[in-house]
Amino acid sequence: MTISDDPTALPDPWQALHELLAAMDAEIEQVYVERGIEGVRPRFAYPLIRLAHTGPLTIRELARSLNRSHSAISQTVAALRKEGLVTSEPGPDARTRRIELTERGRSLVPFLEAEWRATHATVAELDGEIPYALTAAVEEVRRALEQRSMRQRILHHLVEPPR
Repeated sequence: MTISDDPTALPDPWQALHELLAAMDAEIEQVYVERGIEGVRPRFAYPLIRLAHTGPLTIRELARSLNRSHSAISQTVAALRKEGLVTSEPGPDARTRRIELTERGRSLVPFLEAEWRATHATVAELDGEIPYALTAAVEEVRRALEQRSMRQRILHHLVEPPR
């Protein structure tokens, strides 16, 4: 095998999107830092706001309410706990834990809700400034994948090496 055979040597079609999302998250995090809020990541806002409105939830309940995977929310909750934003107590059975906001977590929710609304307004503003709204493009990609899944599309293009 040579470097020219290496498919990762080609430009990654997702790289620009990953970089854009990371840059936007970094800017949101900078807003937090400028307001004296340390140790809070943009991905923390959704579960913190939800917990403020629902009260304690298990990780499974929180994941379901946010439409996220159990694994992703479990990792986020571990990070939230490390930053002192939530606590976890044993749930109704030995396998579950109920996640609850700490005083610090609760005190941040009004600002996080304001930032959430400002971010949504910013996305709407951006959609109006570009020739094709990103939110519309995402929805069209979602619809196209409902017609023919990513898996089906990959399998259509997949040429497996001989065994």
